[in-house]
Amino acid sequence: MKFIKPFYIQNRFFYGCIAIMILFIVGFVFPRLFNIVKLLLLALVAFTFMDILILFWTKKGIHASRILPEKFSNGDQNVVELSIENLYTFPVISRIIDEIPEQFQVRDFKIDKKLKGSAIANLQYELRPTERGEYRFGKLNVFASTALGLVSRRFTFGDNAMVPTYPSFIQLRKYDLLAISNNLNHLGIKKVRRIGHTMEFEQIKDYVLGDDLRTINWKATAKKSQLMVNQFQDEKSQPVYSVIDKGRVMKMPFNGLTLLDYAINASLVMSNVVLKKHDKAGIFAFSKKVENMVVAEKRTSQMNLILETLYNVKTDFFESDFSRLYADVKRNITQRSLILLYTNFETLDGLHRQIPYLKGIAKNHLLVVVFFKNTELNSVINEKAETVQQVYDKVIAEKFSFEKRLIVNELKKYGVYSILTTPENLTIDSINKYLEFKAKGFI
Repeated sequence: MKFIKPFYIQNRFFYGCIAIMILFIVGFVFPRLFNIVKLLLLALVAFTFMDILILFWTKKGIHASRILPEKFSNGDQNVVELSIENLYTFPVISRIIDEIPEQFQVRDFKIDKKLKGSAIANLQYELRPTERGEYRFGKLNVFASTALGLVSRRFTFGDNAMVPTYPSFIQLRKYDLLAISNNLNHLGIKKVRRIGHTMEFEQIKDYVLGDDLRTINWKATAKKSQLMVNQFQDEKSQPVYSVIDKGRVMKMPFNGLTLLDYAINASLVMSNVVLKKHDKAGIFAFSKKVENMVVAEKRTSQMNLILETLYNVKTDFFESDFSRLYADVKRNITQRSLILLYTNFETLDGLHRQIPYLKGIAKNHLLVVVFFKNTELNSVINEKAETVQQVYDKVIAEKFSFEKRLIVNELKKYGVYSILTTPENLTIDSINKYLEFKAKGFI
C-alpha cells in the first residue's frame, strides 16, 4: 500500500502501449513483424521495471518546503517561495503541484522543473488575493520521474498552512516611504501652495533676508536692538476620520476587489499619512449601525490597531443607515474633525435621501464624500454605436456618467466637499484632498 499510493504511470507508458498494440495489429498482415513487436513489448516492460526500481530504491528522493509570508496583502501580488531539494544522485524531471487556497479557484497550477542530481532549486510564484480573511493551503505535491518518463513517484509536504490576508500593507509601505521623504508628489499627488500661515507659535528668532516682514516682533526688536521675527509652525494633532460605508452600494466589484476593499485599503494608507503629518487618525465603518470604531489618536500603536480593525471589518451588505451615522458622529466626535466618507451614489435620488444627514455632519465637521466613477460605462460610451440598441445603451451610459458629475455639484451646493474618483486612483485622490486642506489651513 505504501508503494502503490505514491506510484503513478506516465503518459509515455500508455503511448508506448498504444504503439505496440498498433504494431501487433499490423503484425497480422506482416507476420515477420510479430517477433520484433514482442521484443518491443519486453523492452517496454523491462524499462518500466527499471524506472520503478530507480525511483523507489531510496526512501527519500525529494525534499520540498513552501515558504509563506506572515500575511498576504489584499489586492497586491504576493510572493510564495518553494524550495525543492533533489536527494537522488541523478537528474530528475519534477512536476510541482501546490494545493492553492480555494479562494483563488486555480485548478491547473503546476510548475515543471528539471533538477540536477543532489541539487537545490528555489522557485517562486505570485498570488493576488481579492478578499480579506484566512487562506488555507493544502499539500505541496512533487512528482519525480527519470529521463525515461514511464512512471513517476509522488512526494507530499506541508499540509494545512494558513495565511491571513490583511488590507493592502504593501501599498501602505510604498506611501510610507514617500510621506517620510516628502516625495508624495512623485506618484501624482499634487503639491498645493500654502495660503497664509498658521498661528501656532514656535519661537522668536533673528530676522534673515526673506522672512515675512509681517511677522516682525517689534517688542523683541526694541529690546535686542535688531530685527526679530515670530516663527510659526503647522497646526498639528487635528483629528482625521476615515468613515467606510459597508452597505449594499459598496458591493460592486472592480478588477476582482469590491469597492469596500478599495475603501479599506485607502483608509489604511490615509491613516498612515495622517500620522506621519502629526495629526490624529481614526476610522469606523457603518451600515445598519456604526461598528469597528477606532478613536482618532496619535499614539505609536495606532497603526497596528487600525490594521487589525480593518482586517476584521465584516458585512452582509445591508442598506446603509445614514441617520444612524449622523447620530453617532454627533454623539461621539465632539472636536471638529476632517471626515472622509467612503461611499457610493449612483443617482441624484439616492443622494437626496441622504442629504439632510450629510448637511448635519458638515455643520460641525469638515466632511468630504468620496464616491466612485463607474469605469465600466466608459467602454460603452467610447464604443461606436451601429445598431438602435447600441444607441440606447450609449445614451443611458452617458446619462449615468453625467449624473455622477451632477452629484458633485449638488454636494457643493450644500457646502459638502466631494471626491469623484476611480477605484484605482482612490488612495492618491484621498491623500491629495487631505494635503490640500492642510495646506489651505482648513484643518
